[in-house]
Amino acid sequence: MDRWLLSVDEVAMTFTVPSSIHLSLSVPQTHQDATYQILTIDLTSPDRLIEPRDLGNLTLPAGIDTTGGVVITGRAPIWLYAHLVHELHPTAWVACYDPRLGGGVVVATHSHQTNVGQVVPLPKMPLPPRLGAALLIVGPPDSGKSVLSHALFQALLPRHPDVFLQRANWDGEGNWLLELPDNATADQQEAFKRAFKGGPSERFFSWQAQGILELRRQKPLVLVDVGGKVQDTKLPLLDACSHYLVISANPDAIEPWHEFCRDRANLKPVAVIHSTLERSLQVHRRQPFLDMTCGPWLRGATDGIPGVLLEQVETLLAGKA
Repeated sequence: MDRWLLSVDEVAMTFTVPSSIHLSLSVPQTHQDATYQILTIDLTSPDRLIEPRDLGNLTLPAGIDTTGGVVITGRAPIWLYAHLVHELHPTAWVACYDPRLGGGVVVATHSHQTNVGQVVPLPKMPLPPRLGAALLIVGPPDSGKSVLSHALFQALLPRHPDVFLQRANWDGEGNWLLELPDNATADQQEAFKRAFKGGPSERFFSWQAQGILELRRQKPLVLVDVGGKVQDTKLPLLDACSHYLVISANPDAIEPWHEFCRDRANLKPVAVIHSTLERSLQVHRRQPFLDMTCGPWLRGATDGIPGVLLEQVETLLAGKA
């Protein structure tokens, strides 16, 4: 989930709790026969982290119209959403906003205003003058793509809270896996990954591509983590993205990705990272794209995003790349 921005005159009431959670309630909105308010979650600490104990201090804002619905939006853990859906039970219906769908998905209803599974569009915000950038993060397996994607996302968030990370693969390696407790063993991580691993379908990449385009209409930058093989089935993703970054532990595997992303789809290269298991940071060149060796890109062992790489990616936010 992601943050839905409201203008000052749309926010009717706000309530701040001692924890790092801020809730904002909009004035009533209408869609066809449905009336609703938007409940926006903001995580206010610099690292955007909250603790389960914060739920004990959380109180809904005053002014909720229980005869209508509430659409919850904002970047927050699933358990916070689950808690808010429960607390909003007295309302006519509750929906959760999905920026990839452009509306709130109704998850509970006690009213004929909406049906479960219905997508309720939110008020259209002024569109940006151009689509935001979409950075496709590619490379062969076991090079550190998922770790890099997560680290880059976390590094960008404090200064760019509207950045979005889209996991366009079915391998079960999402942010939740990378954020397991430090005492989780490699075998436990692999067991979790196997348990949640999905499989391909004919519509998978087309669905992902449509979601990326919708995100680009709202976000300044979308990071797209995709699986580790060059495959024609991924061409819809290339059509939806604007730039690419290659991370590879195998030098011979880099050129096929250039041919796929740059030559076939005219995407612009941002960086090539030669992944290594040793602690290393070497910049080989900066033009026409950043070329560097660094590592390791292993869960719990990475030193974070090098400043030179972060600066290169931030050029996309400024529209300079």
